[in-house]
Amino acid sequence: MKKIVLFIGLFLALGISSSMAQQYALIDMEYILKRIPAYENANEQLEALSKQWQAVIDEEVQEVNAMYKKYQADLTFLAGEEKTKRENQIVAKENAIQELRNQYFGPEGELFKNQEKLIKPIQDNIYEAVKSISIDNGYAVVLDRASATSIIFATPDIDISDEVLSRLGY
Repeated sequence: MKKIVLFIGLFLALGISSSMAQQYALIDMEYILKRIPAYENANEQLEALSKQWQAVIDEEVQEVNAMYKKYQADLTFLAGEEKTKRENQIVAKENAIQELRNQYFGPEGELFKNQEKLIKPIQDNIYEAVKSISIDNGYAVVLDRASATSIIFATPDIDISDEVLSRLGY
C-alpha cells in the first residue's frame, strides 16, 4: 500500500512539474533592426550629424594646431608676458574643443539626444511586439541572441524574430 501511495505521489509531482515547465524564445535584434527601414534612416541621419559635427571639431583642431605652430615659430621672439598670453590662448582653445566634443558626443550630448529621439521609439515598438507575442504564447523568457554571448547553440524553432517583424508590419 505504501508503494502505491508513493508511486501516485511521484506521478503527481512529475505531472505538476512538467506542466509548470518554462517556455523560452529567442530574437535576433540585429536581424530585426536591419529589416526596419525607419531604423536604417535614423542611423543614416545620425551618421550625417556625426560627420558634420566631427568636421567642425576637426576644423577647430586644425586651428589650434596652427596656433601652436605659430607659437613654436615665434617662441624665441616672445617676451615673458606675450609668451604666457599665447600659451593661455592655446590652452583655452583646446578646452573649448573638449567642451565642443562633450556637447556633441558626450553622455548628455546632441548625438545621444538624437539617438533617444530617433531610435528609442523603434526599440520601444519592438519591445511591445515581443511582450505581446510572449504573453500570447506563454513565453517566460525571451533572449536576444545578438547580445547574449553565452548562447552557444539554440534551435531555430524557438527564434521568433520573423514573428516580431510581422507583428510590427514588416
